Formats: sequence, C-alpha cells, structure tokens
Amino acid sequence: MADGLPFRGSGTASMLGFARHANPLSTSPLVPLVTCLLSVLDVGLCSNPQLRAPVPMKLRDIAQALGGRLVGDGALEVLRAVHPAEATSATDLALAMDGKLVALLAGSPARAAVVTDGVECPDGVLDGYVAVARPRYALAGLTELFERPVHRDSGIHPTAVIAPDARLGEAVTIGAFVVIGPRAEIGDRAVILSHGSIGADVRIGADCLFHPGVRIGDRIQIGARVILHHGVSLGADGFSFVTPEPGSVEAAKATGRVETTTTNRALRRIHSLGAVIVADDVEIGANSAIDRGTISDTRIGRNTKIDNLVQVGHNVTIGENCMICGQVGIAGSAVIGDRVVLAGQVGIGDHVTIGSDVVVGAKSAVGTDVAPRSVVLGIPAQPRDRAFDQFVHLGRLKGLFAEVAGLKARLKTVEQGREKV
Repeated sequence: MADGLPFRGSGTASMLGFARHANPLSTSPLVPLVTCLLSVLDVGLCSNPQLRAPVPMKLRDIAQALGGRLVGDGALEVLRAVHPAEATSATDLALAMDGKLVALLAGSPARAAVVTDGVECPDGVLDGYVAVARPRYALAGLTELFERPVHRDSGIHPTAVIAPDARLGEAVTIGAFVVIGPRAEIGDRAVILSHGSIGADVRIGADCLFHPGVRIGDRIQIGARVILHHGVSLGADGFSFVTPEPGSVEAAKATGRVETTTTNRALRRIHSLGAVIVADDVEIGANSAIDRGTISDTRIGRNTKIDNLVQVGHNVTIGENCMICGQVGIAGSAVIGDRVVLAGQVGIGDHVTIGSDVVVGAKSAVGTDVAPRSVVLGIPAQPRDRAFDQFVHLGRLKGLFAEVAGLKARLKTVEQGREKV
C-alpha cells in the first residue's frame, strides 16, 4: 500500500492509553451494558461535529477554494449552503448553478450565491456571488466545505473486542461492538464504526473510514483513505462449484441443450484461497460485496468508486478511477480496465475483458470483450450507434407489420382477380 502502515500500539485499549471513566460499578459485570447505554443516551455534545455551531465562511474564501470568480462583497459571511427556495436567512449561501434557479434569487433572503459563469444575476438581488465554470465540479468542493462529518467518539469503545496481537496505529477510533481479529493491522487515524468485524491478518491503511456493519474477511488488504459504507462485505468466498462429470452448464455452452446425462447430479465446492486487495482512495457503497479470489486475489484499483448493491465476483480485476454504479454484477475472472464507467444494473459475464475508458449503458449485458474507449449498451451490449438503430427499427416494426399485412391483402386480391380471368 502506497501510504504504508505506521503502527504504534499493541492492540489493547489500555496499551493505547484509552482511559475508562472511574465509577463505582467498575468491577461489575454490568459495566459493558451500562457503558453501552450511556453511549446511546449521551449524544456527545463535545465531540459530535453535527451539534457544534456552524463556522462562518467568507465569500472570498469560498471563491478561492472553488477557483471561482468573485463578484461583489467578498467579506460576506455564510453558515450553510442551500437550495435557493430553501434559504431562510441572510447567512445562507444559495446554490443557483442551474440557470433555471437564478430566478428564485429575487425572492430569497440569501444575500450570497454560487452561479454558473456567464449567467447574469438580477441587479440588486445579491450583495455578492461566486461564478464557477463547471457547476458539478464546484458542487464537489462546496459539499466538502460544508460537510457535516459522521459522528464518532474518539478512542476505543469498551465493548470492542480486539485480539491481543492486533496492532493499532495512532489516533485510531474503534466503535461499539467492533471485533478485530488476530494479527490485524489498523493504520493511523483509521475509523471503524460500530458493529464492524475485521478478520485475522487484515491490513488497513491510514485515514480509512468504515461505517457501521462493515465485514472484512481474513487476509484482506485495504489501502489508505478508503471509505466503506454500511454493510460492505469484503472477502466472502467466491461462488465456485464443479460437478464430477460434465454438467448442465458445460452442455449448454457446447450444444445449447441439456440432456439427461448432463444434469448436475452433485456439486463440489471450489475453495477460495486468494484474498481481496483494495488500493488507496477507493470508496465502496452500502451492501456491496467483493468476493475473494480462488487462487489469485480479487483487486480493486486506486480511486475507483463503487455504488450500493454491487456484486464483484472472485478473481475480478478492476482498474483505477472506475465508476461502478448501483446493482452492477461482475462475474468471476472479468477484467475491467482503467476509467471504465458501468451504469446501473449492468451485467458483466465471466472471463470478459473491458478495455480502458469504456462506458457501458444502464441495464446492458456484456458477454464478450469490449475494446478500449467504446460506448456500448443493450442486451446483448453492442456499439451505441448500432444499438440506437435497433431501437429505432424495433419501434417501426408495428407499422411495418401493418404495411406487410396490407400488401398481402392487396396481392391476394390481385391473385383472386387473375384466377377469375
């Protein structure tokens, strides 16, 4: 992993300097339960960033952070970013980067806004605004500036179960009921929120954030600054089984038929000896699952972003800077190049290779290799222009059938007239 894993602790709360609050129940077996209830009831007024008063930001500083053009009073202070129709105060920053929203500024109490460069704001409506060239990119910067970080308590929760030989870096946060297995290594400033489980021999890089309920299997390697959302599973066994004799799948591929002699009479498990390797800056959405490899490892490349409910099969390799949208399924041993975009509900067949910079349209089924820089869609997936031609022609089939039926009727009439002659 590029950022390495600087470790300081030996794995227990006491060795990392975590101090429990002294109380008369310290020797009672009810301590974990009482502590847990207190943590639920205590909303953490001191440590919860969402409950702190917002910090004012000057408009000039926002313009500088976004690389935008400042117009008007740069000393204006704002507390939050809002839709123009939802502004309630002069300290609101109205986001009117969609040209259709600029008209709403006239009736808004907001005195500052962000607009698209080239869009004119009505005179006298605002005291200042920031003009940006690429609104969607500016939105990324704005949400970062005004982000309300997920609540986390510092240190290690007393209900966490940490193996004695696990190694934890500096300033690590471990939430309630987290389990960390033997020889696991957690990098500096990593945050693992409640009810997560980290298997044996796992390596996690610095500055990672794991939301509640994350499941990490044994021997998984995760780079720095990785974000895993609720319910992510890394390292379940691959879906891999075999029949003693050639079975229905092999028969269907070879002949297109399944005979009585080629049915699946028994299924034997192929075990998963590989792991999953997740590179730096990857983000994986809620309830997505990435299976470990059979022999080689399943790999997710640097800075790739995976949406919710995505299934990545065993031995799959995904390159850098890819975007994998919701409900995509990638079958075993597929190879996905760099900067590939797979839209929602795309299915990728096993052993298929997708070249770099490919875009696959939503609901497409990819069963054959795709060349780099292609745009494909459809079932089965094919080049965009060809797919659109087919869609158009399909829409014309009803009229074509009607025309053919009319021609057949006319031809029949002509033939009947000849018979009479």
